[in-house]
Amino acid sequence: MPATTTPVRLAPGRWSAVPERTGATFTVGNLGRTVRGSVQVTSGVLDVDDAGRPVAVRAELDLRTVDTGHPRRDRDLHKQGLLDIGVHPLMTFSCDTVAPEGTGWRADGRLALRGTSCPVTVIGGLGADTGPAELHVVGTATLDRRAVGIRAPRLMIGREVTITVDAWLTAPGGPLA
Repeated sequence: MPATTTPVRLAPGRWSAVPERTGATFTVGNLGRTVRGSVQVTSGVLDVDDAGRPVAVRAELDLRTVDTGHPRRDRDLHKQGLLDIGVHPLMTFSCDTVAPEGTGWRADGRLALRGTSCPVTVIGGLGADTGPAELHVVGTATLDRRAVGIRAPRLMIGREVTITVDAWLTAPGGPLA
């Protein structure tokens, strides 16, 4: 499929994430190495206006499902000084500002985590395997962990966390236009 200079026009309406086909991954530096992990996405919506443009996004991730493949590290992430998952089990992203960016979109919004929030930008686009009855969207953001109060020596935990959501969405009666 050749690249276009503007994002594809989508069918208007509310596209809803299919949780069993949608997930999030993250990477962060840890003791000089890159740690990779995953988190379940429990819900997500993409609102598309009558002109076929995305106008709002919301996603919710369940931090209780964080998995780095290292049980002790996963337990440490639950602690108050890190993700404080016992008190704040969800991470949410929401925005009402979506703009074209290359062949995809730029969503400027807020990430809520640990009882606080900060601005974050998600750059996303359609997956190559998007079909007429479903929408495959991949979006990536970089979070400065200090913006949400996670303090740790930089050697222990890198300052930037890259989060990628790989989402499959459907719309009742709304195939791609």
